[in-house]
Amino acid sequence: MGDFPLFVTLEDAPCLLVGAGTVALRKARVLLPCGPRLTVVAPDILPVFAEMEQEGKLRLLRREFQPEDLAEQLLVIAATNDRELNRGIAGLCRDRHILVNTSGGQDACTCSFPAVVRRGRLSIGISTGGASPSAALFFKERIESLFPPGGSTDLEEILDWLSKSRETVKRRLPARRRAPVFAALFDRCMAAGRGLTETELEQLLEEAAAEHE
Repeated sequence: MGDFPLFVTLEDAPCLLVGAGTVALRKARVLLPCGPRLTVVAPDILPVFAEMEQEGKLRLLRREFQPEDLAEQLLVIAATNDRELNRGIAGLCRDRHILVNTSGGQDACTCSFPAVVRRGRLSIGISTGGASPSAALFFKERIESLFPPGGSTDLEEILDWLSKSRETVKRRLPARRRAPVFAALFDRCMAAGRGLTETELEQLLEEAAAEHE
């Protein structure tokens, strides 16, 4: 049975990373752009973790993991070089109904880190349930090739504009007429490579209104 894809808001959420080696560093770099209150616990750390602490990106506890560290955590990542420790932490998290990702095996996890494509507000996650990271990377690269040549900046501006235009559409049109207008706005923005002007938006709204007169 496949995993259910769920996007979780981590901004200012308490998260725990157990381990401070290369695998833990990779996990931290995925998490930090989402703005969690990240605590890293490990007796031995890579120097880059100390730099991140100095920059205010995370909190370091230079000691062995303790079960009490799990208190009030939304997400826990067990990424030590001790497979059995990772699996033990995962078991504690499952007992406490805490989301956990671990290097101790896919069967020990209750959530996974997908391959991610990000363009501003847009996030696309690709997962094979641990079957083939290479397949996830293959589809990630194919999805990235679909975006406008202008790159992430253009798409971020388009998504920001679409977000702002929603209220105008809702104010001007009844609910039953909005879906095709939202679709048309997206198509026109992608074709133009930018958000529409006020004149272009007004023209589309007038066209939509005229179709139902």
